[in-house]
Amino acid sequence: MLRVLRILNRFNLGGPTYNAAYLTRYMYPDFETLLAGGANDRFEKNSEYIINQLGIKAHTISCMHREISIFKDYKALQQIKNIIRDFRPHIVHTHASKAGALGRQAAIHLRVPVIVHTFHGHVFDSYFNNMKAELYKTIERRLASKSSGIIAISENQKYDLEKKYKICESQKIKVIPLGFDLSRFRENMEMKRFEFRNKYRIKHDEIAIGIIGRLVPVKNHEMFLVSIKQLLDKTSKKIKAFIIGDGELRRFLQRKTSQLNMDQISVNSYIPPNDAHITFTSWITEMDKVNAGMDVIALTSLNEGTPVSLIEAQAANKPIVTTAVGGIENVILPNKTALISQNNPDDFSEKLLQLIENEELMENLSKEGWNHVRDKYHYKRLIKEMSNYYYELLDKSKISYNVPVAV
Repeated sequence: MLRVLRILNRFNLGGPTYNAAYLTRYMYPDFETLLAGGANDRFEKNSEYIINQLGIKAHTISCMHREISIFKDYKALQQIKNIIRDFRPHIVHTHASKAGALGRQAAIHLRVPVIVHTFHGHVFDSYFNNMKAELYKTIERRLASKSSGIIAISENQKYDLEKKYKICESQKIKVIPLGFDLSRFRENMEMKRFEFRNKYRIKHDEIAIGIIGRLVPVKNHEMFLVSIKQLLDKTSKKIKAFIIGDGELRRFLQRKTSQLNMDQISVNSYIPPNDAHITFTSWITEMDKVNAGMDVIALTSLNEGTPVSLIEAQAANKPIVTTAVGGIENVILPNKTALISQNNPDDFSEKLLQLIENEELMENLSKEGWNHVRDKYHYKRLIKEMSNYYYELLDKSKISYNVPVAV
């Protein structure tokens, strides 16, 4: 059987974990896959429950962390080499930046026949200063030259990798969108809506606007808060905004909420009756219930690969207001499932106002989401496309599938 070592940055909640988990679980029996990943940051929601629900036993690379550390990164590299020596994979497939840097370096050194990397986003915009970004581009170009194939998760991302950042030539890049099991976003939604809104004390005449994701600079939650403040000043509608997620900027965002003179509440186990403008919920794993309870899903990111929150929102037929960065315009249908905003709070608040003040527009943006994402982002499509790509790369490598790989 063909063996794949799949390496993930870390087991945190988000698209890369879902992608790696479904590929690990459903490519069997054609491919035997060992899934490995690094350690989470302390602010991140652990996503190992996703792995466990699929019956996957993952390997933790204990020294691989998000931050750069020469000592820890070297030890992580040695750990990955040891895994490769033990497992003897025909394919090493890395997901996201840190896993891609260390995993591909180890695979190149040990001459693994096929080396594949998926860009789930990239660190060239909105993460680091120009000097660091240039260094990362140089590293990525070298690693891409030694890789058998590069996977982009959207056409926009492929354009960036090929044209904007010149990471590698077009013929080495394959576009394979993410895949999910979205069925739970269609089941018992009225009951889930009642349960969520009852738990969070959302009245029937209140419009719930949610933003979902890590509380980190690239997600630009500060703009969301300013936009909500402007929206409250412009409308007579009753608004409740929900920041769903956690991260290093939580305290900053709570201070910002106070500076904007908006009431707030941070949810623990008990949710008292409240009229807070902003609710910080921390992490919630039942995203089907979140989407059922929301009326609008927002996204203010400075950079995105394929935003899972917008795919899930469309599966639940929820209208969206979003910035247009990265692969977002490949995910949504402008003016059919989402309104596109410029990257400033004035325009974002105007788009929110336009939406909530127009019931017909709200209804129209709620019609096409499921039809748009149902097949395009289904995990069975992902499995089929990835399997075909693996065989294509294996054929190019000219290895015999039945001969043990020497590393």
